[in-house]
Amino acid sequence: MNAHRDYDSRDYFCTDYMTSITLASTWDKQAAYLVGKGIGNETREYGLDWILAPSMNLMRNALCGRNHEYYSEDPYLSGTIAAYYISGIQSEGTAACIKHFAANNQETNRNANDSRVSQRALRELYLRGFELATKIGNPWTVMTAYNSINGKPTCEDPSLTETILRNEWGFKGLVVSDWNAGKSATASMLAGNDMLQPGQDSQYKELLVNVTNGKLPMTVLDRNVKRILQFIVKSHSFADYAYSNEPDLKQHSADDRRIGTEGMVLLKNNDVLPLETGKNIALYGCTSYDIISGGTGFGGTMVSRYTVSLVEGLRKAGFTVYKQLLNQYKTHIVSEQKRLYPNGLPPFALRPLNRPEEIEMTDQQLQENARNTDVAVITIGRKSGEAADRTQDEFNLYNKELKMIRQVSDAYHKEGKKVVVLLNICSPIETSSWKSLVDGILCTWQSGEQIGNSIADVVSGAVNPSGKLPVTFQNAYGDAASDKNFPSDVKDMKDLASMYMWGGDKQNTKREPKANIDYTDYDEDIYVGYRYFDSFAKQVSFPFGFGLSYTTFAYDQAKVIQQGKVYTVSVEVKNTGKRAGRNVVELFVAAPESKHLNKPAKELRDYTKTHLLQPDESEIITMKVNADDLASFNEKASAWKTDAGTYQFLICSSANDVETRCQATVKASIRKVNNVMKPLVKLHLLHR
Repeated sequence: MNAHRDYDSRDYFCTDYMTSITLASTWDKQAAYLVGKGIGNETREYGLDWILAPSMNLMRNALCGRNHEYYSEDPYLSGTIAAYYISGIQSEGTAACIKHFAANNQETNRNANDSRVSQRALRELYLRGFELATKIGNPWTVMTAYNSINGKPTCEDPSLTETILRNEWGFKGLVVSDWNAGKSATASMLAGNDMLQPGQDSQYKELLVNVTNGKLPMTVLDRNVKRILQFIVKSHSFADYAYSNEPDLKQHSADDRRIGTEGMVLLKNNDVLPLETGKNIALYGCTSYDIISGGTGFGGTMVSRYTVSLVEGLRKAGFTVYKQLLNQYKTHIVSEQKRLYPNGLPPFALRPLNRPEEIEMTDQQLQENARNTDVAVITIGRKSGEAADRTQDEFNLYNKELKMIRQVSDAYHKEGKKVVVLLNICSPIETSSWKSLVDGILCTWQSGEQIGNSIADVVSGAVNPSGKLPVTFQNAYGDAASDKNFPSDVKDMKDLASMYMWGGDKQNTKREPKANIDYTDYDEDIYVGYRYFDSFAKQVSFPFGFGLSYTTFAYDQAKVIQQGKVYTVSVEVKNTGKRAGRNVVELFVAAPESKHLNKPAKELRDYTKTHLLQPDESEIITMKVNADDLASFNEKASAWKTDAGTYQFLICSSANDVETRCQATVKASIRKVNNVMKPLVKLHLLHR
C-alpha cells in the first residue's frame, strides 16, 4: 500500500479512476474500454501482469457495501460495461479477472453466507452479466466468490465453474479462488479452481495427502497446472517485458476528468444549472470541503497522488467560494477529526471512516450567508466499502442533514436565490422526502482524483451532463422486494464475520443459522430493481435509466428490421435544444404474456450513446437484439425458451419514459442447458 520503494527516488502512484457505478452511469462502452485500457497500461508499466478486476456482481440491494465497485442492477448493462472494460485492460496484454463469481450480493458474513436463489433468477440475473462479460470480453481469469449458492461454496461447486462457465459458456482461462475462500482445498481443485489464493501451508498439506491416497487424482492437478502455465506464457513477465515505471498518468488523469463528467447524472434542474461563472457560491455540508473520490477496500485506490477538491475545481472554473463559510467548515472538520480519531487517522481501512457531523447554524447566520452569496450548493456524502454493508440509517439522510437542507433552502429562497444539492455518494440514498425543497440535484457519484474539476465542468456548463442512472432510486428503504431479505441493520461483529480473508477462524457453525446472516433467501426471484418497480407499478424517486440534460432530444422514425435471428432497431435522435449534448438511448423489450412464466414488464436489451449533437443536429442510431436474448429461463424444461408472439421494442429515456416504439413478430425457440444448482429449500417466490 506504499507508493514509494526503498532506495528509489521515484514514486509509483496509480490513477485514482472513478468508481464502477460512475463508469456505468456513462452508458458508454467506449468509455469503459478507455478506463480499462488505462488501468491495463499502468499495471503493465509498473511491472505487473494481472489486475483483479472488474467486480461485477449485480446490485441486488441499495445497501450492499460494494455497490460502488459494481455496475448496475441490470445484468445486460453490467455485463456489457464489464466486457468493454475487460477488452481495454487486455488490449495492453494485462490479464483481467471478473469477480466475484457469483451471487455475492452482500458483504455481511460474506465468507459463510448461503445465497438461496431460484435457477431462473440465477440464470437470468446473477449469472447473465458474467456470461456476457465472458463471451464478449473474453477475460483471461475468473475469481470465484466467498459465499455459497444453494448450499455449496462457489469455489467448491463444479456445476458453476466447470459445467456452466467452461462447458456452456466456453471459457478457456484460469479460475482462481478469493482469498482463503472455501473449506476444502481438495474440493476447490476438483471443482475447477485452478489456483487457490493466497496459498496456505495447510492447503498444501491437504492436497499432498489426498494426491497420495488417491482422493485427488493427478489428472486434476495436471489440468489445473496446465491452465496456470497457459496463463503464465501470455504474461508480461514471461515475455521479459522491459516495463518503464512511467505510465501516461497525465493522459489517464485527463480521461478520468472527462469520463467522470459523463458519469454524473442530473436528477433535477429548476432553471438553476448551469451556473454562470463568477458567481459567489456558498458551500454547505462537510463533504463540500472533504470530497469523496472513491470507496474503501481493495476496490478503491487507497494511496492516491491527489484528489482535486470541490473548492479547487470551482475556483479554477471561475467561481468564488464564500470564504467566511469555508473557514467555518475548516475549523469544524479539524475539530471533528480530533473527536473521532484522537490518535490520528488510521493508515488503511477496509471499512469507511466515520464522517464529521454537520454544523448547526443559526437562522441569522444563514440569512447573512444568503444575502452575501449568489447560490447555495449543499454536498451530501456517503462512503462504503468492502467487509460491511450499509445500514438503513446510511440510506436515509441524518437529522442534521435534513435540517441543513430545509434551513438553507428556506433562507436562500427568501432572498430569491437557489439551492443545488450534490450527491457525492456510493450507492442510492433517500431523496423523495426533500427533493422538492431544492432547485437542482446533481448525482456526482465518486469520480476519482479529478472529481472537483469534473463537478465544476458540469456545474459551469463546460460539459453538458449525459449520465443516466444504472440503478433505481427507491422512495424509501423497504420499497424494493429484496429489502425483506437483506441484512439492513447489522451491528454485531460476530454477524459481520467478514475478515476470513486474513486467514482467521471460520464462523462458529454450532449456532442456529440466522436469516440474512448465514443464509439469504432471494424470494424476490427475478424482480430486482426496475424489474420489480415497473412490473408491480411501484412509485420511485428516480427510475433506472433516468438522467436530465441542459438540452432536449426528440426521437423519430423508429423501426425494427429482422435478419435471421437478429433484430436491428433504428431511430433518429435530434437535439431540439440550444446546447450541444450527448444522449443515451435505451432499448427495452416487452415480451408477450406467457402461459408458463410470469415475466417482467420490460427488460433492457441494448443501449447506445450519440456523439455530441449540436442544436438541430440529428443522428440515426442502431441497436441490435439477438433472438436468443429474448428468451426466459424455464426451470421445468431446464431450457431457455422464447415464446412466439409480438414483442414490443421500446425506445426509452428511462425505464419509466417510453419515447417511441416499434414491434416485431418472433418465432418460438428453445435451447436446453444443464439442470444444475437447484435450491435445497423451498423459496417463497414473488409472482406477478
